[in-house]
Amino acid sequence: MINGRLLGIDHGIQRIGLAVSDPIGLVARELRIIHRKSRKEDFALINHIADEQQVVALVVGLPVNYDAPEGVHTQADTVRLWVERLSATTDLPIILWDEQLTSEDAHELAQQQRRKRTDPVDDLAARLILQSYLDAVRAGLADPPA
Repeated sequence: MINGRLLGIDHGIQRIGLAVSDPIGLVARELRIIHRKSRKEDFALINHIADEQQVVALVVGLPVNYDAPEGVHTQADTVRLWVERLSATTDLPIILWDEQLTSEDAHELAQQQRRKRTDPVDDLAARLILQSYLDAVRAGLADPPA
């Protein structure tokens, strides 16, 4: 069981999607989209939002590519480095969670919400990443945050 809100993060080159869970870890909802500025400003804003939302941990989507050749730099490597730098700015635990197919699912969810095709879906992707983690914890397939 999860005791406290979690902040879901969809890392992107231009935008960072954020989602938040309810305090008992049942449901995730989209929160907002951050348009990237500098690493320092982005991390400060994420930490401010985490504090404001009273979150107990961060769940960051990891774009795992199982077909990537060994030794080739991947988007997952970029996210891992970004998380390493983010972790230096917070005491909150950070959980990396496989985000496969969340972008496609986020576009489908955006259509259901009647968003314009050109609207960003980073917040919806963060919601799907976080909901996937919450569901896995409830099913006993993932550990809750320490």
